[in-house]
Amino acid sequence: MDQGHRDHLATVYVCITCRRPGEPDAEPRPGTLLADATRRAAQDSGVVVRRVRCLANCTRGPSAAVRANGSWTYIFGGLDLDGAPALIEGARLLAGASDGIMPWRGRPEPLKRGLIARVPPLDFTEEMP
Repeated sequence: MDQGHRDHLATVYVCITCRRPGEPDAEPRPGTLLADATRRAAQDSGVVVRRVRCLANCTRGPSAAVRANGSWTYIFGGLDLDGAPALIEGARLLAGASDGIMPWRGRPEPLKRGLIARVPPLDFTEEMP
């Protein structure tokens, strides 16, 4: 594991270009506001927040992705500013999951209703019957 990954538990990627469907194209975009709120919620949590341009989930924005080393990556949509602390809590749950899967129990409500997809880690293999 490289030094950059040892210093934090998990990473939250927040799309800063997101806006809700039908909203005017105005600044600041809801995704930028969510990124700012998520960064504030992450203070002293061990979770890193990174801004990204377009997670390609435009019909269900604002969007964010949560990942930790060796875990599945989770993509969430339909988030609002209340989603910021939920993203940090979800990242902490994922970082603590021994199987690399964010537990449903204890997962904040915005992450239960906003789940878009989960993507397996690069080295994932599953035994098939």
